[in-house]
Amino acid sequence: MLYRENGQFKSSYAADQQVLPIAQDRWFMLALIAFAYVAVPALASDYVLRALIIPFVILAIAAIGLNILVGYCGQISLGTAAFMAVGAYAAYNLTIRIPQLGFLVVLVLAGGIAALVGAFFGIPSLRIKGLYLAVATLAAQFFIDWMFARVRWFTDYSSSGSVSTAPIEVFGWTIVTSFDKYLFVLSIAIVLTVAAKNLVRGHLGRAWMATRDMDVAAEVIGIRPLPAKLSAFAVSSFYAGVAGALWGFVHLGAWEPLAFNINLSLNLLFMIIIGGMGSLLGAYFGAAFIVLLPILLNQVPGWFGLPISTALTSHLEAMIFGSLIVFFLIVEPHGLARLWAIGKEKLRLWPFPH
Repeated sequence: MLYRENGQFKSSYAADQQVLPIAQDRWFMLALIAFAYVAVPALASDYVLRALIIPFVILAIAAIGLNILVGYCGQISLGTAAFMAVGAYAAYNLTIRIPQLGFLVVLVLAGGIAALVGAFFGIPSLRIKGLYLAVATLAAQFFIDWMFARVRWFTDYSSSGSVSTAPIEVFGWTIVTSFDKYLFVLSIAIVLTVAAKNLVRGHLGRAWMATRDMDVAAEVIGIRPLPAKLSAFAVSSFYAGVAGALWGFVHLGAWEPLAFNINLSLNLLFMIIIGGMGSLLGAYFGAAFIVLLPILLNQVPGWFGLPISTALTSHLEAMIFGSLIVFFLIVEPHGLARLWAIGKEKLRLWPFPH
């Protein structure tokens, strides 16, 4: 009886079209944000923040970007990690070549550069789709990997091919500790999530979804495929570029081109399949699943007195990922986000049987 909307009347179009129209959802979201800002830093150790929560938040940002492209616009991509690399190296070069720029400006510029690169590699989507588009984006992944590994200007002529970053400073706030890094990436994630939610609810999001459902019919009703597809690639790559800059500067601190290889692109695709395509909440569910599963595979067998080797753990991880992807594609294509929505629908009816 707690999750009821009886008596919650809407007296304006703005109230009817708000992001969270049910009061319980608004209170739950405010409580969740308060918990993330206050309780998580107080309860989590430095290791948990550094090794689990910060990577989870950054990967969720990248997964939101990929979900905009794949889940909302229907354009398959296997090169998200490459656009993350573009954002990371763009941010690195901006900080060393124009040190006067603040890091927030660097983040926006790095995302903008990644958006331009993503829109360029999205041009083939105007002629090809499905598996052929996936291969085209895979080619982008291999080309960008090669470029950052071979063109030494991007690494400031580093002899080892790796780069390292200086501490981040935002409005006089030096972000060094895990606590500071967590609060910073959490704030960025909230802003980008709200922006993505408003994008997919607007006319641009409707154009993406119409293109995803049937691009020929969308063109017949006046939706131009060129702006729709290229804007999806650009916005997706912007999110990936920002996530890549955060991944390099906040999480890694020092990296080489292999940090953004094809495995990362596949993991991001797994996130939105398991979490739920066409759902921003699914990006968070998928990122949490990908981050937590290796930890659980390492810890849970030991709790039952069944220690397993590292090699067996890696094999089990691959097997479970593959099995879950097949399961969700067959049983619930909309992933964990759909299961969450079904649970909310049940609560709205409980305890009545109808």
